Amino acid sequence: MTRVAIRYGHLLVEGGRVAGHDAGATLVRRLLRVFPGALVISDGPRRCDGFDMLPLEFVDAADTVVINMDVVDSVSVWRRLRAGCDEPKVMNFVWWDTAQFEHRVERAALAMSCALFPTFANSERTATEVREIVAQWTVQQLAEKARIGWVNLGIRLEHVRPRHEPDVPVVLYPAIYLSDRKAPATFVDVVERVHRRTPIRVEARLVESHLVSEQAMRLSRHPWCWVGPLTASRDDYWEALARTTAFLATATEESYGLEYIEALVAGAVGVFPDLPWARAILPPAFPFFYRTPAEAEELLLRAVTDTAACRRELDRTAGGSFQEWLRARHDDDAFDRAIVDHVRRWFPG
Repeated sequence: MTRVAIRYGHLLVEGGRVAGHDAGATLVRRLLRVFPGALVISDGPRRCDGFDMLPLEFVDAADTVVINMDVVDSVSVWRRLRAGCDEPKVMNFVWWDTAQFEHRVERAALAMSCALFPTFANSERTATEVREIVAQWTVQQLAEKARIGWVNLGIRLEHVRPRHEPDVPVVLYPAIYLSDRKAPATFVDVVERVHRRTPIRVEARLVESHLVSEQAMRLSRHPWCWVGPLTASRDDYWEALARTTAFLATATEESYGLEYIEALVAGAVGVFPDLPWARAILPPAFPFFYRTPAEAEELLLRAVTDTAACRRELDRTAGGSFQEWLRARHDDDAFDRAIVDHVRRWFPG
């Protein structure tokens, strides 16, 4: 198969390895595993642990597919590769919520990129949004020829650790950012009210830049809250999830929801806003959707005071085993197979 190069502008490499726990870094590591021998596009040539980094200009465009995670830049990537190749091979990977591109120039650039280059999305919901943007913002001749594929990202099931139930229920803030889209104020308000009714411990692991935010400071003032940096390793991350009792999702929009799936598979009881993004990843009869903060409070209270009953209810609504339902629909083996298949189909040879 044609060689693959991965382009992600925010990538951090330390000690020859891809660093960071954000979704982008995690996906780069996954792509490097799926495509052995793949390159990573960088500012300068560098040999790393299991992969090489090269500037875009050094890439053999005639024999390399560039999977671009910075999708709005794909036209620029193609033009730079075109200097040394008549038909550069560029493929988009949309792994984020398209709603973040609000300005008309950004949305038009996203639409044009996804109309011109084969585009792989991280979920059916994201793929549908991409199709709608392409149809709305490009001419019919381009929209009709757009090639868009998708699969749920899934998680590596072998990472799941055995459960360790804590003495005091642990409630997780299920994100590493405190951006407005995550609605952290709602999370803080609800957990403060729940704590007045029953003992809980809240944990929030955040990227460094968000540790000094107003919401982080508000949480950290409570002696029953721990706010700190991301875990040092994926093993530590999964060990922490194994002792998490519940989490409260408050995001207004998500493209998929990797963090939530990981916490659910680890055995935490999830409380979700009744929004399309959440319904897209859960069983139709999922019992812990809320429409108001008051409903969120009552559901979270149940999750931390009657956890075993909540898990039995999840099993019933999934038609047997909620864990098996999740594993069947969110296994990253499906992602691995699908993205390889799409690369081969879109770029044969």
